[in-house]
Order: sequence, then structure tokens, then C-alpha cells
Amino acid sequence: MSTIDIILTFALVTYMFLVSYATKKTFEWMKNRGLEEKDAIYFNRKFVHIFAGGVVTLFIPFLSTPLLPLLAGIIITLLTLLSHLKGRRFYWFQTNEDKNDVNFCLMWTISIVGLWYLLGNPWLAIIPATYMAFGDGVTGLARNMIFKKRFKHPIGNCFMFAVCAPIGIILAFISGITGMTLWAMLSAAAASFLEKYEFGPIDDNVIITVSSSIVLSIGFLVMLIIKV
Repeated sequence: MSTIDIILTFALVTYMFLVSYATKKTFEWMKNRGLEEKDAIYFNRKFVHIFAGGVVTLFIPFLSTPLLPLLAGIIITLLTLLSHLKGRRFYWFQTNEDKNDVNFCLMWTISIVGLWYLLGNPWLAIIPATYMAFGDGVTGLARNMIFKKRFKHPIGNCFMFAVCAPIGIILAFISGITGMTLWAMLSAAAASFLEKYEFGPIDDNVIITVSSSIVLSIGFLVMLIIKV
């Protein structure tokens, strides 16, 4: 762990908090434009997914160890959870109805750190998190703008695949591991299709990261066997 690692981690966490708090202004702007509060909150949550979670994720491979995203992820998960438990939620992107933002932070941490240790490649490790941040973010925005409500319609899954597939392919290519671009596309297809399913507390954040992580892990194992 180097000084550069620590500085970059601090910068990324600071940026994430700045973006999260900046959406308070977008919440007020949307409310002033006549948007219902629940819709403003939903749009803001997706903004946080994309511009905080997504952008930060793309810089994770420049760290030399998964310990720092593990530590940062645990802290952020606990903060979001405590904001619900203590009744001091960030009202401009959190709701009383669910704790999906906690699941986002938790699955971001588990998927990145788990895959980094399992596959030994940070570029592959961030793929499921980018699907959850960028893919699901765009999917939610598209559905809400088209149907004016949170509605699990197949058109959202199409938008998600259109976003996730190129991201996964590019990151797999950067990883330098032969054959993983195909598996990245398959993982994008799995995540995009399964995103529409939720099972109680197991929301789309869990489904997306788990399904794509499984496909990538299988692909990584297959490529190792082929090489042998």
C-alpha cells in the first residue's frame, strides 16, 4: 500500500460524498419544476449510482490493493445503513420504503473485493459494479422517463444491455486476459435479463452483481482450463 493509494482513495471517497451532497441541489431543482418528491428521489438515486458509484469504480483498478476499496466500502455501507437506522436519512436520494442504497454499497464492496481476490485482476473485478452503477442507473432513468414511474419493463433491460455490454467488453479487453471479452458480454446479458427480478430484500443490486460475477468466474475458469 503506497502513499499514492491512500491519496487516490481519499480523493475518490471525497468526490463520492461531494456528488452525493450535490444531488441535494438537483432534488430541489426537480421539486421546483413540479416533479413529485418520490420521482425526484428516484432520479437522484440513479444520479448517485452513475456519477458517484460508477465514476469511482472506474478508478479502482489504479489502486495496488483491494484492501482500500474494502475499507472504504465498509465505511460507506455502514454510513448509509446508520442513516436509515438513526432516522437521519439523506432525504434527497434515500426513502423510508427500502434500503436499496445500502445494498448498492454492500454489493459494490463484495463484488469488487471478492472478484479481485478470486480472479487476481482489478479490471475484471470492477465489471459487475459498473453494471450495477451505469447499467442499472441508465435503466432506471429510461423506465421512469418513458413510463413516469418505477416499472420493470423489458425496454429497460434492453437499455441496460446496450450500456453494460460495451463497458464489460472494454474492461475485459483492458484486463489482458484472452477470451474474457466474450464472457464479459455474456455476463452483461445475464445481468441485464435478471435485473427485472427482485425477491424481497434481494433486490436488483444483488441480482446484477451476483449473476455477472458468477458468469465471469466461470469464464475465467474455462479460459484457465483451455490454456492448460
